Amino acid sequence: MADWQDSTSRLTALEVHIAGLTKAPDGLLPEKDVERLCEAAIQILRTEDNVVPVSAPLTVVGDIHGQYYDLLEMFSIGGPCPDTNYLFLGDYVDRGHHSVECVTLLVLLKARYPDRIHILRGNHESRQITQVYGFYDEVLRKYGSANVWLRFTELFDYLPLAGLIEGSVFTPHGGLSPSVQTISQINSEIDRVKEVPHDGPICDLVWSDPDDREGWNVSARGAGYTFGEDVSLKFSHDNRLSNVIRAHQLVMEGFQWHHSETVLTIFSAPNYCYRCGNQAGILEFDERMNQHITTFDPAPNHAYVTPPDARLPDYFL
Repeated sequence: MADWQDSTSRLTALEVHIAGLTKAPDGLLPEKDVERLCEAAIQILRTEDNVVPVSAPLTVVGDIHGQYYDLLEMFSIGGPCPDTNYLFLGDYVDRGHHSVECVTLLVLLKARYPDRIHILRGNHESRQITQVYGFYDEVLRKYGSANVWLRFTELFDYLPLAGLIEGSVFTPHGGLSPSVQTISQINSEIDRVKEVPHDGPICDLVWSDPDDREGWNVSARGAGYTFGEDVSLKFSHDNRLSNVIRAHQLVMEGFQWHHSETVLTIFSAPNYCYRCGNQAGILEFDERMNQHITTFDPAPNHAYVTPPDARLPDYFL
C-alpha cells in the first residue's frame, strides 16, 4: 500500500488507481485507499471558494448519475483529463448501477490534477438523497459496509456550490436563489461545509429550475424554487454575466436553452436510467470563450448489464 504522506508516492498511487479503474471498472479501490483519497481531496476542496473561478478552455459536463460506461464514453469524446480541462456540475451518484466507480474516478482525477478538473455539488451529493436513490445500497453491496459511503458523503460537504468561468458564466448545479443576489454574497455569506439543508441558498443552488413563469415560484420538486426570465436577467445584469449554465434536469437532446438563450441546461447521462432514450450533451469553451455543444448516444449496450440485486427507483427527481 502506497505511503500517501509522501507526495511522490501519492501521485504515483493516484495514477495507478486512475489507470486501473479506467481499464477495469470492477477494480474498486480498497476501503483504506478510499479513505486516504477522500482525505487528500478534502484538503484541496477546502481551499476552493463557494463559487470556484475556472479558466477556459474547458468542457462543462452535466449529470452523470452512476452511468460509468457513459462517463468513459464522454472522456473518449471530450478528451482525457488532464489533456482536456473539465468542469462537472454535480450528480455523480444515484440512479445508475456504477455510482461508486463514477465518484471514485472523478475524485481520483481531482486529487491528481486539481487545476485541470473542478467538481461541484449537486442535489444528489447528500446523505439523505443517496440513502434513497441507490448510492448507499450500492456501497453496501460492493464493500459490505457503509464506511465508503460515509467517506464520500463527508467529502460532498466540501464541494463548491458553483463555478464562474472567466468571470462571465455562472454554473450552479440547479439554479438561482432568492436568498442571494450576488456571487460575492455566495462566497462571503454561506458556510457550505454541511449536509444540504431543506431550504435556504445552498438548497436553492442545487435544487432550483428555470421556468416560463416570471418571478419566483414554488417548485414541484419539494425543494428550491423555479425562477423566471426576469430573475435570471437581473442576476446576470447585476453580476455582469453572459450566461447561466446548469444541469439538474433531463432534457431529451442533451441540452436546452431557456430565457432567451441566457440560461442553458446541460445533461450528460444518455438514455437516463437506461430507459429514457435521451441523448447526452457536453459544452466546450475554447480559449476565446466560443461555445460548442457536442451530443452523444449511450455506450454499447453490453455496458448495461444489471448487477445482481440492483434496483432502480421507480420515480424521478
